[in-house]
Amino acid sequence: MHNQFNISSIYFIGIGGIGMSALARYFKSLGATVSGYDRAATTLTRQLEDEGIAVHYTEDISVIPKTVDCVVYTPAIPAHHAELVYYQTNGYRVVKRSDVLQWITENTFNICIAGTHGKTTVSTMVAHILRHSGYGCNAFLGGIAANYGTNFWSSEKAVAVIEADEYDRSFLKLSPDIAVITAVDPDHLDIYGTAEEVEKAFVEFSGKIKKGGCLIRQWGIQTSIPFQSDNSITYSAHQNMAGVFADNIRLNQGTYCFDIAGELFNLTNISLTMGGRHNIENAVAAITVAHQLGISDEAIRLAMADFRGVKRRFEYRWNTPGKILIDDYAHHPEELRALITGVRDMFPGGKIKLVFQPHLFTRTRDLCEGFAESLDLADEVVLLPIYPARELPIEGVSSELIAFKMKSAITHLMNRDACLHWIADTQPDLLVMAGAGDIDQLINDVVHIYQKEYHA
Repeated sequence: MHNQFNISSIYFIGIGGIGMSALARYFKSLGATVSGYDRAATTLTRQLEDEGIAVHYTEDISVIPKTVDCVVYTPAIPAHHAELVYYQTNGYRVVKRSDVLQWITENTFNICIAGTHGKTTVSTMVAHILRHSGYGCNAFLGGIAANYGTNFWSSEKAVAVIEADEYDRSFLKLSPDIAVITAVDPDHLDIYGTAEEVEKAFVEFSGKIKKGGCLIRQWGIQTSIPFQSDNSITYSAHQNMAGVFADNIRLNQGTYCFDIAGELFNLTNISLTMGGRHNIENAVAAITVAHQLGISDEAIRLAMADFRGVKRRFEYRWNTPGKILIDDYAHHPEELRALITGVRDMFPGGKIKLVFQPHLFTRTRDLCEGFAESLDLADEVVLLPIYPARELPIEGVSSELIAFKMKSAITHLMNRDACLHWIADTQPDLLVMAGAGDIDQLINDVVHIYQKEYHA
């Protein structure tokens, strides 16, 4: 690939973030020297190191590179971070992740997928269809595509599939040719303040679509002000008033089969092995994008049948007779609702035990009633302590806020060690673990427990 930015050396503060690591891989593919900092080693940062990207894990200006063309940081990095302050006060070119995405998309045909949930799955589905069909694209994803084991791939074709993140209003720097909006629910209220401001940002995003472009939006989205697009398509998993919708849905040995119907096009016999009925709706959105690009029906069918999902999105981490473990990134009430109802759909009659790690003090405070309502759809729930991420604790805000409002599910408040003991003791037949923090490390421990028992 051609390095159009004349950047030979670039440094990332927060390189282990899913969006940052995709950009790091992008610049590595351009031949640049790439390095970065993150606060802890993870599976992803180790993969970056294996790919030739230097990563360190101490906030220390004595070890950072002093000769770099550009420094990129994520908004999750605090303003007082020593490395960030050093670069900002010593004349370096310091930009946000969203600025880099803006540069990348200035001269490409851009498919930008936004939404308060669903955007990672739809982005990955779209990118997979384009890659599998031979259409080609550069992919910048917010999750690890199970088919390829990465969140980034490159192509000589000037087409980019980008997960458009609403946090910090980052997506407003993008210029979509095709934009998808999957959901507009209250979230990131620490940034936006009110649900109305969230709506306004998504409407503004729709106004970024280039002339002649297209907006593809979920049928049920309601906003007080209209989206700004002359060409708009609605989609749905079931609503036949949408422009395109799923029809004739069947479940056959863990695989969804369905047709797509509507005013714009019809497509029969789509197969989706990814669990969760909400992912049928995500598939309808992705297929609609592919249809807009002129990809053939048969190429779409073959790509969808081959799609293996996204890591930590309704991912089966253990699946043997009598023992199921599902891992999901769900960290918003509506995501949890979709997850739990999806599990009920796949395993009717099963008793769902769910472990949830709330993400952010502000989100827990602002949406605790919604979390309680969604979690009550499970049979038994373990609430772990809140994962703070970029936030400091807020007095009076803990996982107990959610537990206090729950009405029907058996509820426990536990730390990580107690939770592991609980899982080992109770041996749940159907266990779901959800959250956007570091719960994935706990899930690895659970898998190890299951492996020992299975081979005993």
